[in-house]
Amino acid sequence: MKIQHFHFSAMASPCQLHLLGDNTQCRRAAAAVEQEVRRIEQKYSRYRDDSVLSELNQRAGQTCNIDAETAYLLNYARVCWQQSDGLFDISSGVLRQQWDFRNARLPDPQQLQTLLPRVGFDRCQLLQHNEQHQLLMPAEMEIDFGGIGKEYAADRAAALCRQHGIHSGVVDLGGDLLVLGPKPDGSPWLLGVRHPRDPDKAFAQLPVYEGGMATSGDYERYFDHQGRRYCHLLNPSSGWPVDYWASVTVLAPSCLLAGSFSTIAMLKQQQAQDWLQQQSLHFLAIRPDGSHISQRNH
Repeated sequence: MKIQHFHFSAMASPCQLHLLGDNTQCRRAAAAVEQEVRRIEQKYSRYRDDSVLSELNQRAGQTCNIDAETAYLLNYARVCWQQSDGLFDISSGVLRQQWDFRNARLPDPQQLQTLLPRVGFDRCQLLQHNEQHQLLMPAEMEIDFGGIGKEYAADRAAALCRQHGIHSGVVDLGGDLLVLGPKPDGSPWLLGVRHPRDPDKAFAQLPVYEGGMATSGDYERYFDHQGRRYCHLLNPSSGWPVDYWASVTVLAPSCLLAGSFSTIAMLKQQQAQDWLQQQSLHFLAIRPDGSHISQRNH
């Protein structure tokens, strides 16, 4: 068997599958994965008026019935909010209304302040009666799954690959990675961590036998102004970007865990190192000056 490579675009990202199996088996798995990733994108995109997410936002202030998959993601987001002391908040996307990263423009502090009362996922009520799930959001609140949607899709993609009998390979959804299992000889896959200040270089290569790897950083959406970098990762309490780490990469059993842990670490700033070490996960945290800390658990 040799590695089969498949490429498609979804969730505003280049997606790649590197699968070990026979040609027919891999093609069927890749087709199923692409269909599933597009299903999740359509269901939870904030850019589509017909998505489940858009409907929930339009009905803020009313009790909405939700399906089990949406309830799972919302409950996971609530756990992230709790574990991060409110820093990981899927209702903080409303702050983007004042941040113009494309035109490198700082927000008006007073206008930004007016958005803060609309942030606070802890004020959402997740209800369950028998098998029926419901969500009640405060009026004017908006939520999005930008911090967990692609990672969830990577885990779903991996599950489909395994259902098709593929247990070795890598799912890569725009840099959110899930390793299905080691190479046939038992060796790990070497996954590159992008250099946060030189996109054409890898800062490090991490050996991964199985599980998720995700990186959160200040280099995807940002602008520099008067010697300071302003990135898209915003503190939901102040509305202003974090700036302590250039990037944090985390390895975890699932891509969803890796992605949320890396984002929480970025948001925790100075407290991230102690917090990550308490989680007993492997991580690589890089500061803006290029210095770094890492932890490997065997």
